[in-house]
Amino acid sequence: MKAEIEYENQKFNIDLAQPLDISIPLRGNAQNVNAWYVSHPKIEPHRDGDFVGKVAEGASVNFNDIWFNPHAHGTHTECVGHITEEFYSVNQHLNQYFFLADLITVVPELQDDDWVISKHILEVALKGENVKTLVIRTSPNERTKLTKQYSHSNPPYLLEEAIIFLLEKGVEHLLVDLPSVDKEKDEGALSAHKAFWNYHGTLRKQATITEFIYVPDAIEDGRYMLNLQMAPFENDASPSRPVLYKIDGAK
Repeated sequence: MKAEIEYENQKFNIDLAQPLDISIPLRGNAQNVNAWYVSHPKIEPHRDGDFVGKVAEGASVNFNDIWFNPHAHGTHTECVGHITEEFYSVNQHLNQYFFLADLITVVPELQDDDWVISKHILEVALKGENVKTLVIRTSPNERTKLTKQYSHSNPPYLLEEAIIFLLEKGVEHLLVDLPSVDKEKDEGALSAHKAFWNYHGTLRKQATITEFIYVPDAIEDGRYMLNLQMAPFENDASPSRPVLYKIDGAK
């Protein structure tokens, strides 16, 4: 399934039969990745009187109810509506799904008691290049990211200066393997989110942040085509499935 994609006046060859899924699957139990102090997702047979939606219990079909929070329970893509009083739906504002994306790996640095991604770290990683879509993998990169319980753990985050630098480099779509681009407990400052969406100016309604990805070590840093798949929820955020494709000849 080879495809040639013309993107911003350039042509790229990819193999659609070789997807690199960087999403975290959602499970209906306590092994699911979790943040923001909520209970784990639930996937359970629907019950209505004597009816139980489970073939193993006599139903003709499996018929599950699903409860989850997109921000807390796995890979999700969000728009400016995440931080505004006015409602904005990510389903209305993300209307392109293929992007040329750069994957970088960074090691957060310790500042006071926090592990942070600073402007300097990103300057070194990007090597002066402009990029519209950026995928950030943090190191160390243990597979425990797939099941980690992040509440009260103060995970790494991006400094406001780092976000401003990314805007200067042209980033419109940012993907990170963290539960948030902001500090877990910041008294509602949300400085990284606000900087990214230009909260105090003209809102960047077309821009998105995707959090809770997981990029296996086998996927090398470099340039890829990204297919950002997303469930059509009319909400500020929606569960999503970002998929990378190697570009023939790319380094």
